[in-house]
This record gives sequence, structure tokens and C-alpha cells, in this order.
Amino acid sequence: MLNWSSGKTPFQTVYYCPPRHALDLVPLPKLPGLSVTAENMADCIKALQEQVWQNLEASNAKYKTAADKKRRAQAFQVGDLVMVYLRKGRLPVGTYNKLKDKKYGPFQILQKINDNTYIVDLPADMAISPTFNVADLYEYHPPDVSSSHLTHSGSSSFHTGETDVEQIVAEEALETNQELQLPLV
Repeated sequence: MLNWSSGKTPFQTVYYCPPRHALDLVPLPKLPGLSVTAENMADCIKALQEQVWQNLEASNAKYKTAADKKRRAQAFQVGDLVMVYLRKGRLPVGTYNKLKDKKYGPFQILQKINDNTYIVDLPADMAISPTFNVADLYEYHPPDVSSSHLTHSGSSSFHTGETDVEQIVAEEALETNQELQLPLV
């Protein structure tokens, strides 16, 4: 079967040609000195292996380009505040709940090991390793104080303080010129 990356079968990559059958096996003449056929075969094998090497390099470059499209390059400094993404396997046994928050924080970065690995100042009660891959760290953005009154008030109405039910009852009353009778909550 052909390998998608190299375009050759594994046997053909190693031995230059497809495997031989019983009828193809004939005794080779034994010539003293160098054999031209053996030299040609060796050159062909080297050329084939060079072609496979180039195919693999091109395939790897294509894979890298595709992976880099999804990669987010981020670098943090010591002292930065980050949100930590905790995967299911990272949480202590018995504490995972699919409805729990996945990002915790903000926590401060204590040490930068390299561009991919950071040590984060986690509380001791979390009982997990403080070393994180950059893929599990997100920049912390503090909530905006001026827009805090707009966040999830439980109302999706246009008028402040009204719920959807109150708005619908008010609109119906205006249409029928009736007095408003709001349900008690």
C-alpha cells in the first residue's frame, strides 16, 4: 500500500522496487570485480530515497502550515495575570463536572520556563501541578466597571427593570386600552 506522504510503499522505499515473486528470482551471474548492474541499482536506490526524503519534507511543510493557521502565538511575562484552562484530566479525581467553569483565575505567572511552559501561582487547595502549557493559558482581562450594569441582569427587555412578561402584558394592555394587571412574582 502506498504511503500518502512519501508516495511509495515501505518495501519500495527500502529496496527500490516492489517485492519480487517466485518467477522473478533467477540466479545472478557472478562477475569478477565491479558489477555495473549493482552500481546502477545502488544509484537508483539513492535517487529513490532522495525523492522520498523530498516528498516527506514537502508533506511536513504542508502539515506545519496547516497547523500554524490554528496556532495562537502568545508570550507572557513574569507577573502577568492569566486565566488557567483546566482540562478534565487535570482536575482532581471526583471533582470534574461538565457544567463547572473551565477557566479559573486570575493567577499570576511566577516563572517562564520557555515560550511554551509557564509556572503559575495556584492556591494550595487546587492540589494540581502549577506548570502549564501556553495553550492552557489565556490573558486576563478585568471586567469593565462602566459596563457592569449591562451584564446578565436576567432581563432582555428594552426598558430597564422590566422582564419580557411585563413588557408583553404592557403592550397587550395598550392595544386593548385595559388597565395593567401584572402578575405577582
